[in-house]
Amino acid sequence: CSRWEEEKKEDGVKWMQLEHRGPYFVPPYEPLPKDVQFYYDGKPLKLSLATEEIATFYAKMLDHEYTTKEIFQNNFFHDWRKEMTSEEQEIIKDLDKCDFGEIHKYFVDKNEARKALPKEEKQKLKEEADKIQEEYGYCILDGHREKIGNFKTEPPGLFRGRGEHPKMGMLKKRIMPEDVIINCSKDSKIPKPPEGHKWKEVRFDNTVTWLASWTENIQNTLKYIMLNPSSKLKGEKDWQKYEVARRLKDVVHTIRAQYRKDWKSKEIKKRQRAVALYFIDKLALRAGNEKEEGETADTVGCCSLRVEHIQLHPQLDGQEHVVEFDFLGKDSIRYYNKVSVEKPVFKNLQLFMKNKDPSNDLFEHLNTTFLNKHLQDLMDGLTAKVFRTYNASITLQEQLKALTNPEDNVAGKLLSYNRANRAVAILCNHQRSIPKTFARSMQVLQEKIDAKKKQVEEAQEEVKKAEDEFKDTKDVKAEGNVEKKKKLLKRLEEQLARMNIQATDKEENKQIALGTSKLNYLDPRITVAWCKKFGIPIEKIYNKTQREKFAWAIDMAGEDFEF
Repeated sequence: CSRWEEEKKEDGVKWMQLEHRGPYFVPPYEPLPKDVQFYYDGKPLKLSLATEEIATFYAKMLDHEYTTKEIFQNNFFHDWRKEMTSEEQEIIKDLDKCDFGEIHKYFVDKNEARKALPKEEKQKLKEEADKIQEEYGYCILDGHREKIGNFKTEPPGLFRGRGEHPKMGMLKKRIMPEDVIINCSKDSKIPKPPEGHKWKEVRFDNTVTWLASWTENIQNTLKYIMLNPSSKLKGEKDWQKYEVARRLKDVVHTIRAQYRKDWKSKEIKKRQRAVALYFIDKLALRAGNEKEEGETADTVGCCSLRVEHIQLHPQLDGQEHVVEFDFLGKDSIRYYNKVSVEKPVFKNLQLFMKNKDPSNDLFEHLNTTFLNKHLQDLMDGLTAKVFRTYNASITLQEQLKALTNPEDNVAGKLLSYNRANRAVAILCNHQRSIPKTFARSMQVLQEKIDAKKKQVEEAQEEVKKAEDEFKDTKDVKAEGNVEKKKKLLKRLEEQLARMNIQATDKEENKQIALGTSKLNYLDPRITVAWCKKFGIPIEKIYNKTQREKFAWAIDMAGEDFEF
């Protein structure tokens, strides 16, 4: 049997044996050289070691947009002052008087120098990194040597957050062994903490799959060291996730009929549940758990929507019953969408919003626990999240069927694939900010296209010249020349077409993040089957890391796989 289908363990037990080295801690801070100085109010100021280290975090980010944001600056300065000595606090009172320029330049130069290292030096550094990976990057799980995902602790620095996160700029503290809980099996060689330190705790809990954990200081959330996605344990979990979504396919029609019926229910609680479920199903919204106030950014999902997050338009842009959504979702990413909904949904929303303040909950009778309990009754293992996976995967499969032209060349088919993937990313609202380098790289590509057009025009002239010559001479050599010139023209035209496809792809993709759905929401077997069916090399779509993560699907799916 393959490694994906070994013996099953009893419920809840994830492993019998787990042995590892514990996390790899980032090396301690190296002080700046004497001649690299920090200036305050135009004068050099020698900082204490702890204060200097935090100054370097800010200095390294000077050419980043973050350091221009007031919220980032304020959070940084507040946290930095907390770590200063009382003498430093007396002097350093204004961020605008701080000059990090010399420190910034030092790190930029250091980076450039590292890039410019001769090949053998780079090779030496790579070997050192490989040695650490060999030593800390693997564990033994039930007799298999498995790769660990993130075996290094995160280095200290300034919190960035995504979107407009209110905590950006705050100080991310260094993780010490004293913060870390180790999890392994009782009879294994228990990892030793670094010299002079001790672990917070050592556990032997085989109902969880993490190897170590600690609490990070900014959001107070738990961070874990887990197995690499390519490991058997993760692969099985991934496979099961898509199998649950495939089961939804068989009952989704019943579920849809049920929530439509519930729109007219006598109980307001049921109506709210039914409308929320319609949004989760139709728009792939996240469920939206209740959150501790003030602890995290104010973001919402479907169940936690407030009245201020939607506007109702009986008519808009030639459509009826339009709901306009505008809220910050996970990671403070804005969700903005105008959707024409069915009339009963619209009527219910009017009812739910009646006599409420903008800050009131839209679905006050609903929470994710109540919703997921109902979903579990409809199908074993069903949660709101499964709808996102199901709708994403089914969309990819349908779009691939609709968009792929078997006659296209590989580049054309890949454009179709990316367009199908984009449809999913848009459904899931996976955005990214336009990359800083976008305009420049687009310009470079455009210049290449222009140059190639010129070559094509010249080649067309050449073909015409050769044909005229052959007409005049009827000579065998001249005939061969026509063929040669035509071949060249065809090759150049193909290259131009490829570049144009690339430009289209790039432009359509500038604000959309494809990676999230590819890694988390799309059953990889759909992609594998499509590649096999149309003879597309799998590495054109999945990079090495992704191929390792999806090894189970590459093994399993033939070209006839249907989600």
